[in-house]
Amino acid sequence: MFFITHWFLLALHGSAESSTYIVHMDKSLFPNVFTTHHDWFESTIDSIKSATLGDSPKKSTKLVYSYIHAMFGFSAVLSSKELEAVKNSHDFVAAYPDRSATIDTTHTFEFLSIDSSSGLWHASNFGEDVIVVVIDTGVWPESESFKDDGMTKKIPDRWKGTCEEGQEFNTSMCNFKLIGARYFNKGVIAANSNGWLEALHQELGLPCTRSFGKWGVASDVLAGMDQAIADGVDVISISMGFDGVPLYEDPIAIACFAAMEKGVLVSSSAGNDGPDLGTLHNGIPWLLTVAAGTINRTFGALVLGNDQTITGWTLFPENALVENLPLIYNKNISACNSVKVLSKVAKGIILCGSKLDTLSIHEKMWLVNQANLLGAVLISDYPLLADTEAWRSPTIIISAEDAASVINYPAVLKPDIMAPGSYVLAAFNPHKKAATIGTNVFLSSDYTFMSGTSMACPHASGVAALLKAAHPQWSAAAIRSALVTTASPLDNTQNPIREYGYHPSQYASPLAIGAGQIDPNKALDPGLIYDATPQDYVNLLCALKYTKKQILTVSRSVSYNCSKPSFDLNYPSFVAFYNNKTRSIFHKFRRTVTNVVDGAASYRAKVTQPKGFVVTVSPETVAFRFKNDKLSYDVIIKYRKYKKENISFGDLVWIEDGGAHRVRSPIVVAPSGLV
Repeated sequence: MFFITHWFLLALHGSAESSTYIVHMDKSLFPNVFTTHHDWFESTIDSIKSATLGDSPKKSTKLVYSYIHAMFGFSAVLSSKELEAVKNSHDFVAAYPDRSATIDTTHTFEFLSIDSSSGLWHASNFGEDVIVVVIDTGVWPESESFKDDGMTKKIPDRWKGTCEEGQEFNTSMCNFKLIGARYFNKGVIAANSNGWLEALHQELGLPCTRSFGKWGVASDVLAGMDQAIADGVDVISISMGFDGVPLYEDPIAIACFAAMEKGVLVSSSAGNDGPDLGTLHNGIPWLLTVAAGTINRTFGALVLGNDQTITGWTLFPENALVENLPLIYNKNISACNSVKVLSKVAKGIILCGSKLDTLSIHEKMWLVNQANLLGAVLISDYPLLADTEAWRSPTIIISAEDAASVINYPAVLKPDIMAPGSYVLAAFNPHKKAATIGTNVFLSSDYTFMSGTSMACPHASGVAALLKAAHPQWSAAAIRSALVTTASPLDNTQNPIREYGYHPSQYASPLAIGAGQIDPNKALDPGLIYDATPQDYVNLLCALKYTKKQILTVSRSVSYNCSKPSFDLNYPSFVAFYNNKTRSIFHKFRRTVTNVVDGAASYRAKVTQPKGFVVTVSPETVAFRFKNDKLSYDVIIKYRKYKKENISFGDLVWIEDGGAHRVRSPIVVAPSGLV
């Protein structure tokens, strides 16, 4: 395991005179007079200083990072004149300002059936010889959860990292921290202060380990990924992204292309800006994008005086157990919508629930804290609508069905794939606030429940790591394909997955869940895979009319060409757009599938038609002669008759004759500009 964590992610764009820029250089023009790329970049900076002497008196020009693996170039603090001098260099490719990333941030392995006696967990030999890097702001590596006591697996021989001194766990858990540390709760630390890192360690109780950067922006992310690729990792799990930037200025897209070339699968969070369409980030073709789904778990219980236990939902720490208090129910205050009224309640646990409720669960939790109540029981059938921050109060949510038992109690007073991401039990920074009692008492905890795609992404990353161990010869695209085509659109009750949070009665679309819930054990044996090469992704960039330099920025190599531009990437899903006015559509896809099981196998196509459209597959059957045999097929989508302008969904499933394999791909048809 290799952790890179952003503790504080605040952009620093410098003074008006200078800003931090990421600069891409042409690797093919590397001057032979230099021993290393770092020497070349330092010389470039020195020459710029000389040419623009006196231009930036308040902030000296300096090289921040050199990159060679994730991209080829450097980041540096430059004035506007210095930036122009860089652009005029014959070996210059591209430059853009440093940007701040958007943060996306026990039982789940059982939910995913990874704990079974057979399947992926055992077939991968528990992930032996696989190295994973985690890039996230929410990781607390010092947690007991990350200790490897009792584990017999040795560090992979090919691991190139060196573990630093001062770590609080065994050396096989290497902790490299990517820290953006200009601000913490005692004030601002100057970016060039010699003692900034030591001060941060003292403030947060962190062990002194390697850190990348001081600001936690694009340049830091590139530095971390550059080091990860150099250290020979197999999987990168990154729970952050950059919004509103093209691929050739997206550091994650650029670094992930380099990782993909080396067979490293990158798993990323989709972002938490839904439910509107087009709100995800990390929609990058060459990585795995993960949405967050709920899991079948509850946590917490209300125990009545008659020993009746009612299961509910709460995030309040167990080390501050609320017990032996009277339960208060008063119809006049059951709406719990007034701090003034709630403040007059006698000491006890108040039951909040009324048919006249107008406040959300989140608002009620806030009012409970503002009124300094000892605790509250809230009634709701949709507990996950509450924000996790609001849950850190002495409250528990019970369903409306269970509410009657409480009221009647004597004296009584809720992307590619989807993975578990709602209320996941996570290691937590014990120096941060985990819960509150009233407005003044703050509680800490070593663990807490977290929600979002940042929680879902590591699940997919872990499964990808196990797949890599079980199938070391598979490419990153093959692993992603196996995860997508075996994912399920059904929940654990075998009904279609619903949009639980915002529209609980509505079925979730592929735009929200991708192909569906990840199924690790089925992904171990997908039957067929959709593979792709780096040139295939470049062909897509060419079709998107990227310039030669923009493509060079992403690919870092002039060896790729645009002789065969194509929008038709060999991807395990289909998206077609139709003209909003004429509703005309004739879209043809070409796909190639590879047989990954031993021996011959035959498959037939089964299509669920998107409403208003006709999908045909040719040929309708494919027969493979041996393992790794490849066959191609075409999919044609035509407009039929559909008056309502909307997005339609369907799927294509290749079903093995006499076998157990079902290879499913979602189909999306949408009006132009809507998605």
